[in-house]
Amino acid sequence: MKKTLSIALVLSLIAVTAFANGNSDSAAADDGQYKMVLLVKSLGNGFFEACDDGAQEAAAELGNMEVVYMGPSQSTAEGQIEIIETLIAQKVDAIAISANDRDALVPVTKKAMAAGIKVISWDSGIAPGGRIIDLAPSNEEFIGRQQVQLIAELTDYKGQIGIVSATSQATNQNAWIKWMYEEVKKPEYADMEIVEVVYGDDASDKSYRETVGLFSKYPELTGIISPTTIGVLAAAKAIEDEGLQGKVELTGLGLPSEMQRYIENGTCGQMALWNPVDLGYTATYISEALITGKIEGVEGEVIDAGRMGDIPVGAEGFAVMGAPFVFDASNVADFASIF
Repeated sequence: MKKTLSIALVLSLIAVTAFANGNSDSAAADDGQYKMVLLVKSLGNGFFEACDDGAQEAAAELGNMEVVYMGPSQSTAEGQIEIIETLIAQKVDAIAISANDRDALVPVTKKAMAAGIKVISWDSGIAPGGRIIDLAPSNEEFIGRQQVQLIAELTDYKGQIGIVSATSQATNQNAWIKWMYEEVKKPEYADMEIVEVVYGDDASDKSYRETVGLFSKYPELTGIISPTTIGVLAAAKAIEDEGLQGKVELTGLGLPSEMQRYIENGTCGQMALWNPVDLGYTATYISEALITGKIEGVEGEVIDAGRMGDIPVGAEGFAVMGAPFVFDASNVADFASIF
């Protein structure tokens, strides 16, 4: 799955040459293949290489898409702008971009769209006006509700649950927690209670101390939710150090590379995060739908995204892929080498 930086650079150069020499006067090449560039923030990044794996999977399913993986050597808007200028000259059919700068890319992507290229953003969005659709990996409600569902499965829908958040001012954390409280109101959680939210300020040592504090304050605690990669890692260590494996369950938003050991030894039964393979896969389906005219990217349309199901288009072209991907002992090793 890994690609080296040098290979990615060579492939990118080959792709540009191929685009330059190909037939660009029609919407599709003579062989019926549409040409799309998956433009990432930078080369040599395992997360984005996994996105490309998903894009190639989608292209194989669709049968009419050629996807080329490209990106600057450094994560700069200037590097992406230079590539986009080249791709405008090559008249590719679509560019799907994980943006290094939400606003700085708008002038050049407007130029690309004026030239007939379908432009979408994914993972890291471009401001409205600079793209047709912006694909977010998830949204506040999906994330918050799913966190409660995951801890409920681990605790058999019973007991006291503590939340180890980042900072009290973190907008995204607070929004997710709001939806956690909404989810836990459902009848199936009648025997569960969120007892307290503590804040580790996204510092490992403080998150660890706050977790241990929950153990002391709530001796009957059955589970912890930590929707922050730093917090969930610190909470896992605290559970192990306090000898509470099997008594206090843990879930959250975590990186497979950091949490693999804790998942495989049962300290964290399952956790979630966006799956980069799914991001690249979905971005390719959206691009193909725009190129072929299946959708225009306007509010109210529904995108057929293959195995990811139907994805509605919201206001200003905003689309949400779905609930974050769940990692457990059956799959964490596969992703730990990626991110």
